[in-house]
Amino acid sequence: MIRIAIPNKGRLHDPTVSLLREAGLPVLEGGTRKLFAKTTDPEITYLFARAADIPEYVQDGAADVGVTGLDLIHETKSDVEVLLDLNFGRAGLVLAVPEEATISSANELNGMRVATEFPNITEDYFKNQGIDIEIIKVSGACEMTPHVGIADAIVDISSSGTTLVTNHLKMIDKVFSSSVQLIANKESMQKNGKIEQIRTALESVLRAKGKRYLMMNVPAEHLDEVKRVLPGMAGPTVMKVESGESMLAVHAVVESDQIFATVGELKNAGARDVLVVPIERMMP
Repeated sequence: MIRIAIPNKGRLHDPTVSLLREAGLPVLEGGTRKLFAKTTDPEITYLFARAADIPEYVQDGAADVGVTGLDLIHETKSDVEVLLDLNFGRAGLVLAVPEEATISSANELNGMRVATEFPNITEDYFKNQGIDIEIIKVSGACEMTPHVGIADAIVDISSSGTTLVTNHLKMIDKVFSSSVQLIANKESMQKNGKIEQIRTALESVLRAKGKRYLMMNVPAEHLDEVKRVLPGMAGPTVMKVESGESMLAVHAVVESDQIFATVGELKNAGARDVLVVPIERMMP
């Protein structure tokens, strides 16, 4: 039995559940109020947990696999196997000071106080630069601490910068870049080959995002023109069509943002009956 720990709520919950569903492992008979949920695979169950707790759950073997942020993995210093960047939940830990402050670099904070919910990442950042600061650990409302005299600067999560502007703060450096990762318990990874199947299934969904499958009929005399138009991943697949004329079936994978222009060029090059099909999964 494989137990996968996934965020029980917050901004990471919905995209995680959606990605797992696309990979063929939907959540069954479960929800954020439940601790466990079944999947379509009788050997795989979900464990709902706080994203911040998942790295340690996986490290300690309470879960074999987990989905959580890279920042949380580093902050807890959990000894886990990082299997795959899931390419969502991107955010950065930034160093910020009040907008009226004259401070413009981390070096100027030597001997000062920095408030954060991420003391380990913050300590590593300043230690690597040889800067001596006092870390003030907070559990929320970090952006308020400089305005009430608790700290001179903060290290906090920022995805768009809006919260900083709203709270009259300015970023002076990026401390850490994070995105959501698939992780595994190291012992479980060695013992259970199904964990690699889970990784491959999720990777196949990620590889398919932003791509479309093109199918068309092409008269043989126009094949070279059509091939010059197609920006396929490894060249198009060409097959003979059983018909009264010399016709070929051409298939290719194309980036979705190139579809509009590509289809027009294909028609001009002589392609007929062009079909554009979404791709659910692409196995490496």
